[in-house]
Amino acid sequence: MITGLGAAGWAGLRAWNGWLELKRFELSQTVGDRNLPPATGRIEMADLRERVRKLEAIAAGIDI
Repeated sequence: MITGLGAAGWAGLRAWNGWLELKRFELSQTVGDRNLPPATGRIEMADLRERVRKLEAIAAGIDI
């Protein structure tokens, strides 16, 4: 009886540790993916950079 309870507890702890490791892996993958914005975000950033460049040129008095 006690041996079976101990084995069930041990199996439960192993399953819990496996689940925690899976969640840690998922979180590390999610953080890695956040470094790269989606393609539309990159296009928008490039557009904004171009607009800023043009505004800086206008402010400096340079005709583009």
